[in-house]
Amino acid sequence: MIVLGIDPGTAITGYGVVSGERAGAPRLLECGVIRTPAAEPLPSRLRGIHEAIAEVINRHHPTAVAIEDVFYAKNVRTTVVLGHARGVAMLAAEQAGIPVHEYAPTAVKKSVCGTGSATKSQVQFMVTQLLRLTRAPEPADAADGVAAALAHLMGAHVAALAARQPNGARRT
Repeated sequence: MIVLGIDPGTAITGYGVVSGERAGAPRLLECGVIRTPAAEPLPSRLRGIHEAIAEVINRHHPTAVAIEDVFYAKNVRTTVVLGHARGVAMLAAEQAGIPVHEYAPTAVKKSVCGTGSATKSQVQFMVTQLLRLTRAPEPADAADGVAAALAHLMGAHVAALAARQPNGARRT
């Protein structure tokens, strides 16, 4: 399974592509950020995000996209603009026929770090440990994208294990 994780934003969108099977450690294929110039109009910035996500999809052909859900900022405009960035990323996945899975930021942190209140540096540290990297993905937005992919990958493996158990029996 190959998962593209996305941490959406209009200034910086973080992403990570992770490959993993039930047996063996997950592997980082690519991570980075998509930056858009603040001076550009919003529609141009959104087009840039959409095109960049579509390029990542074309390079790796993920089987799933995991995207962080909107957090509710004090500034309503910030929340709405973040929703636009999520929308164009989701559109790129839909156009490629890839299922999109949405996760609350706290759920991503809890999956990767064990607590939904983890800091960005804690997420970077745990991503580094889980993927056995020599250094943390930078900037932190890239690590957040990788964390979203890992959260989906780990959840998919847990669901697959549960589905293999007869009559919901627990494995000991």
